[in-house]
Amino acid sequence: MNENKAALGYQSFEEIRSNQIFYIDKTDFIKQWWEFADKVTLITRPRRFGKTLNMSMVECFFSNKYAGRSELFEGLSIWRNKTFTEIQGTFPVIFLSFANIKAAKYSDMVYKISKVIADLYNSNDFLVDGDLLNDNEKEYYKSIKPGIGEEVVTDSIHSMANFMKRYFGKDVIILLDEYDTPMHEAWLSGYWNKAVRFFGNLFHATFKTNPFLERGLITGVTRIAKESIFTGLNNIEVVAATSDKYADCFGFTQQEVFSALDSAGLGGEAQEVQKWYDGFTFGTHKDIYNPWSIVSFINKKGVYEAYWINTSENGLVNSLIQEGSASVKSKMEGLLAGVPLCTAMDERIVFDQLDDDEQAIWSLLLATGYLKIESIIHSEEEALYTLMLTNLEVKIMFRKMIKNWFKGTSRVYYNEFINALLSDNVRKMNTFMNKVALNTFSSFDSGSKPSSQAEPERFYHGFVLGMVVDLSDKYTVLSNRESGYGRYDVMIKPHDKAEKAFIFEFKVIDPDEDEDVLEDTLANAHTQIENRQYEMELIDEGFSPGQIRKYGFAFKGKECLIG
Repeated sequence: MNENKAALGYQSFEEIRSNQIFYIDKTDFIKQWWEFADKVTLITRPRRFGKTLNMSMVECFFSNKYAGRSELFEGLSIWRNKTFTEIQGTFPVIFLSFANIKAAKYSDMVYKISKVIADLYNSNDFLVDGDLLNDNEKEYYKSIKPGIGEEVVTDSIHSMANFMKRYFGKDVIILLDEYDTPMHEAWLSGYWNKAVRFFGNLFHATFKTNPFLERGLITGVTRIAKESIFTGLNNIEVVAATSDKYADCFGFTQQEVFSALDSAGLGGEAQEVQKWYDGFTFGTHKDIYNPWSIVSFINKKGVYEAYWINTSENGLVNSLIQEGSASVKSKMEGLLAGVPLCTAMDERIVFDQLDDDEQAIWSLLLATGYLKIESIIHSEEEALYTLMLTNLEVKIMFRKMIKNWFKGTSRVYYNEFINALLSDNVRKMNTFMNKVALNTFSSFDSGSKPSSQAEPERFYHGFVLGMVVDLSDKYTVLSNRESGYGRYDVMIKPHDKAEKAFIFEFKVIDPDEDEDVLEDTLANAHTQIENRQYEMELIDEGFSPGQIRKYGFAFKGKECLIG
């Protein structure tokens, strides 16, 4: 490897090979995919895992546009197999990407996809010449422009495969990259059901009822449930994170990473690189690394940064955690503290359940690479997954995300609240907590559901998540756990047994129904702390009663009383 060529931003296999850019040989994927012989394959991997580059590699290998381009593959593993050297550049190939299909409105999404289709037709306009197409087909071909109706769009790839089959005399390989990007945007922007119908028709015509299809290969981040957009596609092989198929074909293995570090003169950083960037698991294959992070690290001559988290926005993940239930926030607290999450889960993402089904959230976080599987226990009824945050880089991302929830003025108040808490200044705690509630409540009680239906506890657990970010280096923050004869709301344990520990109990008054005053509610919180002996967990761990601070929090709307 030439360390000066560990360049970023290349997604074209032809460019990488022609310009001698750093490349780890993944051409064995071509052999595996072809020999498995599945009619249509969907492979899901997190972003920046080489999906687009591998798709470009497959196009360069099979497409007759690259006939005679043996120099692109010489010296790579696929070129040592005579069977495959003979079929390089011998198929018509359609290669499409939906990576840039991000739209706030359904009509804009359809327009952008029509533009992708129009570009496909323009790049093959030689098909209109001669007598291959009849007059009606030529008229149809020339009508394919940006802005054509969705009925035309959904059948257009099927029609192009027909024309190419007739011209070249061979069935067509169809490659579709980042198929689910527009679906994520559809869910976030509120036109999910329309998008489902559109893509259901498009994929059915392209990959199911298409007699001109040789093979289909689809990539994306998430495995969207077949019932959503793949209805009727019983010819599709789905390869998700738990499958052993192609396990080492996307992402870098540990051996590949360590070899690359040695070549770049960074071999001494191997263990620290492992701590920062290792952790992805596909099937039974562990120790997979995100290629973007490794190439960035080498490109920056060994500078440790959270490279992967800056490659695209995390709007969907952010909204799901920020608007999630108290249970979701509590489990996120545990994950940030290094506590494994055990949950039943289905790897298929049912987007219209994300608002209501906690398991769907963990499925999405696994698919997007933020969680890794430690173990799976299978039973007749369901699979139980043990999950953890993938690595240090991911942990940094979540800490930054949570800090952003408290940005601006409310973040200043929040920091002052923490200082008041640690110095036992109850008066300031009340002052600053009321300001935090006033400035921050709306951001935790918003989202796709009406505010009146959201759980009041979401704000308070969001507050606790923010606390984890600033205190996790010196404290362990736990919530909703058993101690004594009940379950406390929040416990903050110092790593240093000589420091103070804290117990919080939240009590919420419905401002429209309850006549209770904050003082009475606060007294009830303290009664619960004492009667249920929440301090027993701390005492059992060696803390003295004098070190333990017990606080009740009484909330009524945006008013708060702490004592």
